[in-house]
Amino acid sequence: MFQIRTGVHGPEDISPIGMSAAVHLGLAVHNYGIQEFARYSQASIDVFRPGYSFTDGSLRPSDAPGLGVSYDESIAATYEYEPSYLPVNRLEDGTVHDW
Repeated sequence: MFQIRTGVHGPEDISPIGMSAAVHLGLAVHNYGIQEFARYSQASIDVFRPGYSFTDGSLRPSDAPGLGVSYDESIAATYEYEPSYLPVNRLEDGTVHDW
């Protein structure tokens, strides 16, 4: 409506499933602008098997049905769950503060 383009966030912590959903959303909206893309570890690629590809500076969606990402439960079971938390920026009194 106001000629503003979107910029979809694509960090590594959303998994290839989230990245594929972001790519599909970006291609479905009229004001799509740019898609941030972070490469995933080989372990993530082995477990999730994304169908999208990043070539020649472009992120291309999969032709597979749905989001185009396969999940291999047997490979996933070989990895132990390790919780991960984003850092929190706190002041000396313990209150949460902006980055």
